[in-house]
Amino acid sequence: MRSLTLLTNILKAAAMVVLVVAVAACARNGAGGTGVGNLGPGGGAPGSQQEFLVSVGDRVFFETDSSNLTPTAQATLDKQAAWLSKYSSYRIMIEGHADERGTREYNIALGARRASVVVNYLVSKGVQSGRISSKSFGKERPVAICNDISCWSQNRRAVTVVQ
Repeated sequence: MRSLTLLTNILKAAAMVVLVVAVAACARNGAGGTGVGNLGPGGGAPGSQQEFLVSVGDRVFFETDSSNLTPTAQATLDKQAAWLSKYSSYRIMIEGHADERGTREYNIALGARRASVVVNYLVSKGVQSGRISSKSFGKERPVAICNDISCWSQNRRAVTVVQ
């Protein structure tokens, strides 16, 4: 029994050494100090969906019962438009969402208005309309669930999905 325990401990130590060596090798192989492949400073390879998500931002938020773009939303959409102009091979889907308050039908319509205003804004900034589609999910896909403004505000959104 004692020799089995000793053998198990030796195998664990050997596995740990192999893991440390592998991680060190990955960190040295041109990863720019990130230890994760060919990622740029924004958390994704230039032109990747990950870069869009991390460096640009994939969502804008709305006030209660509104489809008007806030200045913060416009700033995010300006960055999206610039990125989409630079990487013109991507198509996007704009998803409109609402919080849990109101009927299903009302929130589907509100989500559609939110998606539409985002589409129109991006088109006004030079993104070709043929690259954009939209869909409303209303209140069916919340990112936060609670009966409080902190959750509702996260769910009143439009999300740009890079395809």
